[in-house]
Parts: sequence; C-alpha cells; structure tokens
Amino acid sequence: MAFWDAVVRVLVGAILIWLGIEKGGVFVIAEVVGFILMLTAILNFCPLYLIAGISTKGKEEATA
Repeated sequence: MAFWDAVVRVLVGAILIWLGIEKGGVFVIAEVVGFILMLTAILNFCPLYLIAGISTKGKEEATA
C-alpha cells in the first residue's frame, strides 16, 4: 500500500468514525467501516487488494 493510500484511508476512516459517534443510528455501520479503514492503514495491508491483485505502489516502491 502506498503512502498516499494510507493517508486517504486514515482521513476517510476518521470522518466515518466521527459520523458514527456524532450521529449514531445507521452511521454506526460507517463507524465500523472507518475502524476497518484505519486498521488497514496502520497495518499497511489490505486483504481486498491481495484478492483483487491491486497494488497502489509505484514501480520504485514495489522493488524496495
């Protein structure tokens, strides 16, 4: 996972977690998704990317 991908996941995850805490109700699902996004950003690994064969790393990052 590229650095920019992790940053986007953290930002979107934080917004979804905030929505879940502030609004409640249906947004609790958004809160769970936010936690998953934050976890994948912290671990620097996304199982869905592995299954789909997607990589956001550039050629230089992939070899390093």
